[in-house]
Amino acid sequence: MTGICYIVGAGKNYGLDFVVESDDLVIAADGGLDFLEQNDIPANVVIGDFDSASRMPVHENVIVLNREKDNTDTLAAIHEGIGRGYKHFHIFCGTGGRIDHTFANIQAITFLSQKQMKGYLFDGDNAITAVTNGSIVFDSYCSGYISMFSFSDKSSGVNIKGLKYELDDAVLTNNNPVGVSNEFIGIGSTVAVREGTLIVVFPKRHMKGILGEHPR
Repeated sequence: MTGICYIVGAGKNYGLDFVVESDDLVIAADGGLDFLEQNDIPANVVIGDFDSASRMPVHENVIVLNREKDNTDTLAAIHEGIGRGYKHFHIFCGTGGRIDHTFANIQAITFLSQKQMKGYLFDGDNAITAVTNGSIVFDSYCSGYISMFSFSDKSSGVNIKGLKYELDDAVLTNNNPVGVSNEFIGIGSTVAVREGTLIVVFPKRHMKGILGEHPR
């Protein structure tokens, strides 16, 4: 499947600035259905325990989850998308509000990365993604701040090229935020890790500046 699975949660709505194409899938995770309806975006699937929804949804494809469960509604939505063949996920309304839900969604995009899939979590101005044993490459027009954090105990073989502060075969750990507030400098740039998982935060306006990673 070459499209994008859009998941809309029940966190803070910073705007649903995406255009759904024919090969995409839109999943409302619990109260995210309210945000989709407010923006006249049809949901293909509605999933959740509906503890944050304004009402029980009326929809032709509703998956009701038990409130006592191991997976979050967002992770359940991700599994639904994977089951339908999707490997690329954009998560909206998954930050803000409860900080524990934000952390859970960062773990969810880490799960995707470690399964050789791709997830992006969006807030007001930023995109958050995970890179496992691989790299992310940005075009030369990108500007502003970019930060990277080890989400593994240790991330080895970290190489940062084309940013204000470069690293060569470095080790980052999950208890030292040395990767915060790096900067684009107007040339092509790469953040790579040989072994481990990095969380990378960058301006979401540069989604199209990522080279070779997303369907469009």
